[in-house]
Amino acid sequence: MPYSPEHAVQTRGRIVESARRLFNRHGFEQVTIDQIMAAAGLTRGAFYHHFQSKNELYAAAVASFITCNPFAIQTAEAAEQLRDPRRLARMLVELYLSDEVLENIDLHCPLYALPADVARAGLEPQEAYTDLIRGMGHIYRSALKGVRDASRRAETIVALCVGGMVLARTTNDPDLRKSLRASARHQALALLKAD
Repeated sequence: MPYSPEHAVQTRGRIVESARRLFNRHGFEQVTIDQIMAAAGLTRGAFYHHFQSKNELYAAAVASFITCNPFAIQTAEAAEQLRDPRRLARMLVELYLSDEVLENIDLHCPLYALPADVARAGLEPQEAYTDLIRGMGHIYRSALKGVRDASRRAETIVALCVGGMVLARTTNDPDLRKSLRASARHQALALLKAD
């Protein structure tokens, strides 16, 4: 008896989630299809029913962050209270640069967890990564609507958030980790204020 379409969607989701976690922890090159499938509780043969290549899965894993990240979860849980674009943007800056997110590798955004891997991985993962950059920028541009240089500010805020986390992730000095993120947060929040 064939599986239902819902089963196929759920299975694909398990594979993507397994891949996202493993890629975050070990990087694209270090993770095998067999490891991904074992972590998802599936056989290697099932992989090819859902994906043609590891690159295609990588793109799906990067793209999946749009719906499984801590910000998406928090805004979904508090949708009625968070209609103000400025409040949403400030919340994203605070959460993105938080201790909670830095300390939980499974919550790491591909924008700071995987940039070198994505740069080498090919067109599909780069397109998914670009969509994340644009989505994050859109949140900040919406908060800056009517501000003359809204696009430049939004891109600067994205760069501050991502760069702050990249640097914080790479140092073993806990004080520097905090101060890098605090500096990025301070500048990002200042840019969100209207002239």
